[in-house]
Amino acid sequence: MYQTLTFLHSTFRWLVLLSLIYSIYRACKGYFSAGKFTKTDNSVRHWTATIAHIQLALGMIFYIKSPIVQYFWKNLNEAKASFDLLFFGLIHILMMITAVILITIGSALAKRKSEDRDKFKIMLIWFIAAFVIIFIAIPWPFSPFVNRPYFR
Repeated sequence: MYQTLTFLHSTFRWLVLLSLIYSIYRACKGYFSAGKFTKTDNSVRHWTATIAHIQLALGMIFYIKSPIVQYFWKNLNEAKASFDLLFFGLIHILMMITAVILITIGSALAKRKSEDRDKFKIMLIWFIAAFVIIFIAIPWPFSPFVNRPYFR
């Protein structure tokens, strides 16, 4: 089960990133061209938040099952000295939860705005903030913090 969760969580991140990039693109295009907020824009907003929530649920299950995280919490004082353990035991999950909260707030605020330009602006601001946090918190192969392969 752990290997399946590793694969799903690692693969699903690409859907999160792609949906965020596409949402940001549509929001940027709509905001700067004073476009109309279409049903497609609304669907993209909705699905971006949904995909992020699915990834968060997968991540929470993965977090509970992870031997790295279990070791971190059982040996907290000793584990805090290892950045790898600290990253996966605390930093990664806190940053990802924060990012999903930002996506959720941005999606909800955009949904409630009456002006199209305001919807695009809200999506742009909140989704970019979430994207930056997610990009920093992913253990990329090139990351100076902690690294993992692109696909597991």
